[in-house]
Amino acid sequence: MMMNKSGGSGGGMAGSGGGSGPTAAAAAAALQKQKALLQRVETDITSVVDNFTQIVNVARVSDPPVKNSQEAYMMEMRASRMVQAADSLLKLVSELKQTAIFSGFASLNDHVEQRIAEFDQEAVKTNRLLARIADDASASLKELESHYYSSAQRLTLDI
Repeated sequence: MMMNKSGGSGGGMAGSGGGSGPTAAAAAAALQKQKALLQRVETDITSVVDNFTQIVNVARVSDPPVKNSQEAYMMEMRASRMVQAADSLLKLVSELKQTAIFSGFASLNDHVEQRIAEFDQEAVKTNRLLARIADDASASLKELESHYYSSAQRLTLDI
């Protein structure tokens, strides 16, 4: 049984036209990588289990010395394959840790940039609203001043 050390399938992102922009492309790439990693895990665990089962089956003691040496060789070969599969799983764990660390920073930066853009848009909207309120207040104040200065009540209060 051969192990899949490359961890990937040869496919690209040809079928990822469902979304738009870099977010959809990143999601499709993450999904593809997840499938490849799950395939690696499945292959390596299957290898460990199959080889262990074969070692247990071969471990019966037989009378002829030749058969014992053949069985010893088979057990050694199966144990070697188990070690290779376990090593592949350890490398996979290391790769997952690195991916989690680096993607954590990348997603954090993306989130910060997204929030900055949202706050910039809110600042623009707020500035527009404040300008409109200032214009309305100025127009209302001018109207009130004109009413005040032209009112008969002001003339009677000043006398």
